[in-house]
Amino acid sequence: MLTSQAIFVAFFGLIALWFAVAVFRTKSMVRSALSLLATMTALGLMFLAMETEFLGVLQIMMMATEMTIMAIFMVMYMMDPGGLMGMDMTHQKRVSVVAGVAGGLAAIGVVLFSPWGPVVVRAPAATTQVFDLGIQLLGPSMLVFETTGVTILVAMIAATSVAIVRGQRP
Repeated sequence: MLTSQAIFVAFFGLIALWFAVAVFRTKSMVRSALSLLATMTALGLMFLAMETEFLGVLQIMMMATEMTIMAIFMVMYMMDPGGLMGMDMTHQKRVSVVAGVAGGLAAIGVVLFSPWGPVVVRAPAATTQVFDLGIQLLGPSMLVFETTGVTILVAMIAATSVAIVRGQRP
């Protein structure tokens, strides 16, 4: 018998798959970014349904910010961000379909044929799990996260400054 938790995980998983397909079906970069945002939000909702609140909220917050920035940059720099000229956003269609089907079958094979081992009888309390995750993120991984954040910020500033035409005023 399925629990309500499993039903919600499956429901949000199907929504994520639907919007993942929509990312490649649309002819607009902005609609594609919004579909990707919906996909990542559905994944965040899956985390929330699995009672991993920290990861769910973190997923939704990070992806909302990232997709918003991506959409803004696409509107600024793309020749046709609205997709009004009928551009085709897919490349190497046959290779992409073969790679997608092969990857999907491989993932299904891993799920079905892997020895998962016993289910944890007693998991640590949620507060302990969040504390341990915080120690991991803010301990040995902190330098990597901080360096990555600063690198992304510098790249965005550099891309904007290179794209600005010198000597022109708006």
